Amino acid sequence: MTNLTRRGFALTGIAAASMTAACGNGVGSNGGAEIDARVDSTLNFLYSNYPNTTDLRDKAAGILVMPVVTEAGFGFGGGYGQGALRINDVTVDYYSAAKGSFGLQIGAQQHAHVMFFMTEAALTEFRRSTGWAAGAGVEYVVANEGGNISADTTNLLAPVIAVIFAQAGLKVGATLEGIKYSRIIP
Repeated sequence: MTNLTRRGFALTGIAAASMTAACGNGVGSNGGAEIDARVDSTLNFLYSNYPNTTDLRDKAAGILVMPVVTEAGFGFGGGYGQGALRINDVTVDYYSAAKGSFGLQIGAQQHAHVMFFMTEAALTEFRRSTGWAAGAGVEYVVANEGGNISADTTNLLAPVIAVIFAQAGLKVGATLEGIKYSRIIP
């Protein structure tokens, strides 16, 4: 009998979610146009409700936008979403975000997040990887109930800044740790 560790379980969950998502990626479909429309809507919402994020946009080398990431869990959990990487306001690639988890959890939620790559090096590392996972190099900014997101000098020095917003659901907390981003063909 094989012992399955937390890391092994999480990686298996991510791989299963990625393979399931890949089944719907038909070449020649209008998936890219749908993702771009959702990305445009998400960015409009972000910039109108949190105007301070335009400073991040103006200084970023690239922006990864995940309009909707859905997470659910009851002991075992997972999450999935699709989005686009934009450089100079132009979509250059499409990505999926997949997450697997195990632990004391119950509920479901959806949220949007935007990752601002503040340096060319961080953007290049992300684009060259076969599957990039959000980790220690990411500075998190979460929209509070007052609706204020600020980009101070400390944040602007981070190579990657993630803004999490528009949370809805009955699961406590939204985090990007353990999410794996993979390039897709919509």
